[in-house]
Amino acid sequence: MEWTKLINAKRIGRLEKPEDTIGGPRSPFQRDYDRILFSSAFRRLQDKTQVFPLAKSDYVRTRLTHSLEVSSVGRSLGVMVGDEIIKRHPELEKRGITAGDFGIIVATACLAHDIGNPPFGHAGESAIQDWFCRSEKGQSYLGDKALSKQTRADFEKFEGNAQGFRVLTRLQFSSQDGGMQLTCAVLGAYTKYPRASDVDKAKAGGISGKKFGFVQQDQPRFEELANELGLIRKGTLQAWHRHPLAFLVEAADDICYRIMDVEDGFRSGHLAYSEVKPLFEAVLDGSSLARLETMTSDKQRVEFLRAKAIGIAIEQVVAVFLDKEKELLSGEYDSELLEHIPLAAGFKAFKTLAQKKVYGVRPVIEIEACGFRVIGGLLESFLDAVHDAASNGDKMSPRSQTITGLMPEGCWNHGMDYRERLHAVTDSVSGMTDSYALTMYQRLYGISLP
Repeated sequence: MEWTKLINAKRIGRLEKPEDTIGGPRSPFQRDYDRILFSSAFRRLQDKTQVFPLAKSDYVRTRLTHSLEVSSVGRSLGVMVGDEIIKRHPELEKRGITAGDFGIIVATACLAHDIGNPPFGHAGESAIQDWFCRSEKGQSYLGDKALSKQTRADFEKFEGNAQGFRVLTRLQFSSQDGGMQLTCAVLGAYTKYPRASDVDKAKAGGISGKKFGFVQQDQPRFEELANELGLIRKGTLQAWHRHPLAFLVEAADDICYRIMDVEDGFRSGHLAYSEVKPLFEAVLDGSSLARLETMTSDKQRVEFLRAKAIGIAIEQVVAVFLDKEKELLSGEYDSELLEHIPLAAGFKAFKTLAQKKVYGVRPVIEIEACGFRVIGGLLESFLDAVHDAASNGDKMSPRSQTITGLMPEGCWNHGMDYRERLHAVTDSVSGMTDSYALTMYQRLYGISLP
């Protein structure tokens, strides 16, 4: 792969137009950042779960605050990497590309990295998968002979990353070809898992093959993107090697959720300061730790330690990326950057503690269990109604007429084929916030009234 193709300002959906000028005070990548920031899909992240669903505390992070923090870390990673890459590749500077362009590309992709996540966090993904795989009604809908193996896998293995690609390139501004019409560079950096759902992850190999990044309906769009960027295909598979900057997006997310989830666990009372402090001591030097004695509360100490730990992680990730640049461009390197930094074991300990004492606490599990019932119930109600409407037209039942009237305007129509109807309902449910999904479920099933 070549940096001159990877830092690509052409916009998906209008590739036939002249390439945007990269230079200037407001680059096309900066405009991408603004488009995402002001989108309704991004705004809904304020009421989507990060760790603690429907949290009452205004401090505990939501998907929105998490995405903003990841974007900030991603910008630092991108600028620091870009500064050195431009020195190594003078042709980039001749095209007007700056270290700031690297920074804003990574920051923008980070801003969008969770935009396709359904209600109730990762439990929401599991709930959609579970309903299509295990429920009698879900299996009956996927049993239609018109559906390909890949389309069935798209729903049975429902993936927030692939849904995010739909949001960015199709669902947000759906009347416009290419959706938000973001630049190729930003969409490439966003796509951490550039493979189809029915490709065996063992054959795809590496961290980039761990999950899938686009559904069959969006595959032509992704292939168009891959060709523009010059991504390397993995043999004859519907799988490609990552855009190198996608590794920085992944690293920014990893840094944030490992450290901040522990901080949230401390602030919510599930972790004691005595449990948290040793994690930071393992990755910080003595000069940083000495300053703790000047602070008056454990809350201040944890906030200070968190900031210092993020700074160290950023420096070490940048060093690994630059050391592995050639392998990243050739596709030979396909692993998490954070796993190869000198302090990898120390930062992994944050994740281990969170898995043990934060993710599995009773309040989290109780609402995740609720999420399975809510999401399954919404999928069943909406799919039954849409299927009835498509099959019977004006003769559909009064119940179906009422329920389809509750779906977002323009998300479905009578002319949709079978696959499109499945996507319309899944798009609608996955786009809901936690609170809206819960309220909608309660009203559909007569548990509460407006």
